[in-house]
Amino acid sequence: MKKIYSTSNWKWFRMESDNISEIKKFVDNTQFCNHWINRIDNNESNYLEVSTCNPEYLHLSGSIIYLQNSKVQNENDLFHFFITKDYFITVDLQFSKLPETIVSDMLMEMEHTSTAIEGFFILVGEMIKNYLAKIDDFELRLNQLLWDIKEKNNIEILERIHHARHEILIWKNLMIPIKEIQIGMDEVFGEELTSFIACKRTNKRIERTLHLLKEYQQEIDALVDFEVVVSSHRGNEIMKTLTVLTTLFTPIAAWGALWGMNFKFMPELDLKFGYIYSIIVIAVTTLILYFYLKMKGWMGDILKSSKKHSFFK
Repeated sequence: MKKIYSTSNWKWFRMESDNISEIKKFVDNTQFCNHWINRIDNNESNYLEVSTCNPEYLHLSGSIIYLQNSKVQNENDLFHFFITKDYFITVDLQFSKLPETIVSDMLMEMEHTSTAIEGFFILVGEMIKNYLAKIDDFELRLNQLLWDIKEKNNIEILERIHHARHEILIWKNLMIPIKEIQIGMDEVFGEELTSFIACKRTNKRIERTLHLLKEYQQEIDALVDFEVVVSSHRGNEIMKTLTVLTTLFTPIAAWGALWGMNFKFMPELDLKFGYIYSIIVIAVTTLILYFYLKMKGWMGDILKSSKKHSFFK
């Protein structure tokens, strides 16, 4: 079914992919247009094509994923678009998937536009506004994660960090085709875009969103690096501890192995204070080894107890 949003200067045709015959009525019978129509039925990914062959019929077409479930790969929504100065067509764009305030603000803002180019930029801008609202929720969760990592750093925290990292990559994946559309619009319509306030606003919104995503990704990368440093330090401390304990017990093992031999003639067996003598020998050699390791600086602070709210102590 065809749905039309119209102003005095341009029109927006909202259609469904099961009505190809209606779509063909609004586009020229050219190679680019036919290619776009043919891709509507079987395309499930982002793509963009520009046509500057005919200066009288400049247009931009493609498809874009505008909603994506961050946990399920195949749960996404895609719409197709065809843009000229006088009209643009969207196919399979579902308003029901967007907040009502987003839709109402978009339609209200379109009343003050003079070309379809501005109208499409407003549509893109409102999509990004929806992204920004969700990114704000992400920011709250990331801020909580920054403090949780100090309170109770464990494998669960590391799991949350990488979930956040994956979510940021999904947001960036949604913004890349929008950035491509922005560049494509400039390629097709050129300097004309700079005179439209709606285009300027959307460009700033794109810039702001990409800047936020870049900053959040740097934060998460810093958290990952931080976890690597902490894990590496703790792993090294564990190995140092095990190495020191093994070394300190070497005299006990050596003397025990020596006196545990079953030779018939062993002089120490006849000593009256042989038991005490063996304990003293083991203790002295162990202490000598301990102070030697300490003098070399190999003991560090690995024998100190852990402290709460500390990363390395």
